[in-house]
Amino acid sequence: MNTQDLFARNRVIFTHFDSYSAALLFPRWDNTLLWPAALPESATPMPPPTTVNPEHVANTVKQAVVERCGLNPDELEHVGDFNHWAQTESGPVRIHLLRFTTLDAPKAEIEALGGEFKPISLLRGSAMSELLLLREVFNLIVGAGGG
Repeated sequence: MNTQDLFARNRVIFTHFDSYSAALLFPRWDNTLLWPAALPESATPMPPPTTVNPEHVANTVKQAVVERCGLNPDELEHVGDFNHWAQTESGPVRIHLLRFTTLDAPKAEIEALGGEFKPISLLRGSAMSELLLLREVFNLIVGAGGG
């Protein structure tokens, strides 16, 4: 499966949490908070399927992101507790959470990809469905004490 097909079935939310300042940051890409593209407008939330197809496997998606974006795999972790899916006309899409583990948010790397890190409070005006996903991330990371 090529990465184009893979990212037709998967989206990524990147985040960085600075435990010292308690700052949780997310990149915005043009008009979306999802990489590499927003979900179709017709997408609706769905429960996780009972069987995860190979094209939705976390390690496969993380590796494809690392290769396509030129990121360091040792500085990026897949957050398995974040398990969100959307139904689209072409089938289910999994939304993955990849968290940077670097001391500081890798702003230059994200800017090179066309994104800009922002705190959730400065992301108003984004799609409500995407903001709801970020709220889930916020609750997962900050609610767990940054862990």
